[in-house]
Amino acid sequence: MNPSPPDAATVVSARGLGKRYGKRRAISGLDFEVLEGEVFGLLGPNGAGKTSTLRMLAGLLPPDEGEVSVCGLDARTRSREIRERVGLLTEQPGLYDRLTSLENLTFSARLYGVPAGEIPGRAERLLRPLGLWEQREERVGTLSKGMRQKLAIARALLHEPRLILLDEPTSALDPESARTVREAVAALAAEGRTIVLCTHNLFEAERLCRRVAIVRAAPGEGGRMIALTEVGRLRRDGRAVTVELEGPAGPHAQGLGAIPGVRAAHPSGTTIEVDFVEGAPGGPPVPEVVAQLVAGGARIRSVVPRERPLEEAYLSLVAEAGAS
Repeated sequence: MNPSPPDAATVVSARGLGKRYGKRRAISGLDFEVLEGEVFGLLGPNGAGKTSTLRMLAGLLPPDEGEVSVCGLDARTRSREIRERVGLLTEQPGLYDRLTSLENLTFSARLYGVPAGEIPGRAERLLRPLGLWEQREERVGTLSKGMRQKLAIARALLHEPRLILLDEPTSALDPESARTVREAVAALAAEGRTIVLCTHNLFEAERLCRRVAIVRAAPGEGGRMIALTEVGRLRRDGRAVTVELEGPAGPHAQGLGAIPGVRAAHPSGTTIEVDFVEGAPGGPPVPEVVAQLVAGGARIRSVVPRERPLEEAYLSLVAEAGAS
């Protein structure tokens, strides 16, 4: 994951963003910002409105509700200019199978108005890091799915966009091809590119994104955002902490269970896993645990909130949203 600098500019700003198709609402009330240099994830199940959101950010669909600006441009009035500044990878890349990789890139570059003299150099700079330069004269129809998806990524970057939008880039790919595409996206992130990644793949989001907006489809309301947070913060579980000590933990764990709000304390070697009562008044009693350990002569090296798998955190949020 790539942390954005604290003074990073805002590339995308959405407020109350919504979209309808006739009487059907696809997305409703989205509020989020994407900062320059970060990989931002739109995470949610199929039908939650992620693709509609991406198309609005790309200037392909006008919003029906709310406001959205991309690269400082109003999506309602300056969609054409937005399209010039955005690179979009759709779930179905739509490459021309009978053309070579280089011919596909040349055709797209001309549509974007890239000067003819610059096209060969740009194509080489993109294809070499993606491992496609040797296949530049091969017809796209002969390439693997992963290679075609990487070629589509190169095509999305040809006009040097400020923002890259990726819609389910590994959907329907075999594991090896999916890994190849993830590595390509990770390389873009390492370069400091600004990316919005639309996915329902939790592993993908966990590996690539710094922050995620989780959307969930509600009957009759379309997709609504149920969380906007950093991936690391989402994974932290406030119901337990791991305390690491200098020296054996067993003697110091005794008595921690008597602290109000502590459910159990499990020592192992030099660590103590402290489980808290869910919903305890005032929150988890971490200060009380630390104070008792110090009073008992323990030398504490670290107190770290337990991390849970992103899948567990995601499913818990979705379940809570469904019950509310």
